[in-house]
Amino acid sequence: MPEDRPVDRPPEAADTPNEPAHTGPDTPPTEGLSRRNFLHWTAAAGAGASLAGLLPGLPARAIPPKLGPNQELEEATIAELQAMMASGELSAVELVDMYLERIQEIDCDGPGLNSIIETNPDARRLAERRDRERQQNQVRGPLHGIPIVVKDNIDSSDRMMTAAGSLALVGAPALRDARALWKLRRAGAILLGKAGLSEWANFRGFDSTSGWSARGGQVRNPYVLDRNPCGSSSGSAAATSANLCAAALGTETDGSVVCPASACGVVGIKPTLGLVSRTGVVPIAHSQDTIGVHGRTVADAAAVLGPMTGGDRADPATFASAGNFYKDYTQFLDPEGLAGARIGVLRNGISGSSTETNVIYEQAIAALDDAGAVIVDPADPPDVNEFFNDPSETIVLVYEFKRDLNAYLATRTGLPVSTMADVIQFNLDHADDELQYFGQEWFELAEAEIFTEDEYRTALETGPRLAGPDGIDAVMDRHQLDAIVAPTGSPAWTTDLVNGDHFLTATSFWAAIAGYPNITVPAGFSFGLPVGVNFFGRRWSEPTLIKIASGFEAATQARTAPTFIPALPLPRVFGKNAQQGAGGARRTDPRALADSLLSSQRGVLRRARYL
Repeated sequence: MPEDRPVDRPPEAADTPNEPAHTGPDTPPTEGLSRRNFLHWTAAAGAGASLAGLLPGLPARAIPPKLGPNQELEEATIAELQAMMASGELSAVELVDMYLERIQEIDCDGPGLNSIIETNPDARRLAERRDRERQQNQVRGPLHGIPIVVKDNIDSSDRMMTAAGSLALVGAPALRDARALWKLRRAGAILLGKAGLSEWANFRGFDSTSGWSARGGQVRNPYVLDRNPCGSSSGSAAATSANLCAAALGTETDGSVVCPASACGVVGIKPTLGLVSRTGVVPIAHSQDTIGVHGRTVADAAAVLGPMTGGDRADPATFASAGNFYKDYTQFLDPEGLAGARIGVLRNGISGSSTETNVIYEQAIAALDDAGAVIVDPADPPDVNEFFNDPSETIVLVYEFKRDLNAYLATRTGLPVSTMADVIQFNLDHADDELQYFGQEWFELAEAEIFTEDEYRTALETGPRLAGPDGIDAVMDRHQLDAIVAPTGSPAWTTDLVNGDHFLTATSFWAAIAGYPNITVPAGFSFGLPVGVNFFGRRWSEPTLIKIASGFEAATQARTAPTFIPALPLPRVFGKNAQQGAGGARRTDPRALADSLLSSQRGVLRRARYL
């Protein structure tokens, strides 16, 4: 198992490393692009399933006649794009140009997805460098020349802003790349732009709307545009799903990678806390914050994850990853990865909260069984009620937020703010822009330091213990499990800037509070809206989870490309006595309804908020 020694923060000139990550023979790119040959390499590409196929009874005219330019890019994997560049059929410059054209026509014009907050004015120049390196047989690795986007709270040392969606951080760019981004550049990736997000990673106001920020506006769901993409890594997931980039980076404190992945129909990997450095990321709380990956396939997400791993002296959490990380997680991909895998089914506190989710969840469990997994149902952690009612996560996040944000702001120059108190005042001074839809209660609570250090220390021990050793580890030990499966969330709700988000169900908090890995994979559709399932397990179990997730992906092949429907029609065939979703017409499950009522009365159902 490879190890990295902790290293200093990257130099400011972050694009060109001292040494290429990989060298070897290659074929120089040729002029022009053969679309026929591109389609030969990207056999999986396509416009996606029609909405009429997903929603019986909808008129064909509901499907947009054009899904954007360069449709050859749709569903092209990183491996396929790399093969095209290696063969000389495609150059990095051509690839960047094609993605930029799609961004213009899908994100800015046309459907107006609004997932990219800013494109990189240097992207084409960086692509030219990668092409020259390829011509000189200096290919850095599988990400050489691959365009990615990163969430707007990840520092980049270039001409783009890093603002967490807030106007308060618009001014001078960051002085250095975030450590993880620097490693991806060193591996050959090209930063195409910054993705939209829930402002301040959804930790500003109580009644926030996921995907909205004052700097970027509202990110939209690529499947049905008036639906919410979830958050806070909204643009990262939406852009990846819409084929505006090859992959994207998001961040998660609790659910912000996996929920947008589910709502936007892509794969999301939230790694073990400490696997990837957080240096240069606008923080909420160091006890739970992590960078994650969005990809259209498990293979794409795994390809991006590996180069980011390793130690960082500026982030002590990464020290524990020594001996526990890999630079190539694609080696664990296995289309037969479910055969013999022992998978526990999470039930307590989630059944009955979303009928549509329940249908897809049961289908996913059946698919796991059909593919050879050993299903343990139910497999609930002990003391679920104690965990759901425990306030430790709130105490930890509020206590750390002010301290971590002030420490981050000290690394930035040329901004109108330098402390959390400054940000609060900035928002008040610019209320028409910043506070027009919701407030800043989380900021005010954090600034007021409402929790004592003793309360914080107790919460810091209690929450992770209940979620990890007494939760995930306990149930996995009892049943000798390889992973736990759970629904990621419900089908996307209608974006509501007046009342805020309408969450129904979530399961991200187990892995988030424990600091354990979580991978979500598309599992099915309800009314044309995607829903994913989570696979989570022990600390540092990414290899096992990637094997299982890739096996599930191969068995179900649930993802289809989005078609940017403006709004979800409701023909009479969908009367309340003839609902149709992922499972067609169905009866209410009395047991699930009873479980839901009992859970609600006991206070077990927890209000989800994705951070």
